[in-house]
Amino acid sequence: MRAEYDFSKGKRGAVIPQRGKTRISIFIDNSVLDEFRMRAEKARTGYQTMMNDALRKHLSETEGPLTEQTLRQVLRQEMPEYLRVLTTASARTRAKSGACR
Repeated sequence: MRAEYDFSKGKRGAVIPQRGKTRISIFIDNSVLDEFRMRAEKARTGYQTMMNDALRKHLSETEGPLTEQTLRQVLRQEMPEYLRVLTTASARTRAKSGACR
């Protein structure tokens, strides 16, 4: 062994970087973590791999960002029913308040 080592050109972090993956630190509910660990043990795989797969599946099934066109389409579909219910409720309220006088 040497008496001294030169770490002036050293870098912090993993010695061998992994391509395509990034190490992060996140807070997960204990119940969620326990469930993933239990399922991973039954499947004989790593719980982090299982979590990554679940996140990837969710992202692939989730639509992209909300566009103006999508918003307009949803509003056209939902607003008539919303306004019908609102108008009916308003008419009932007016009828009750007129009956109370």
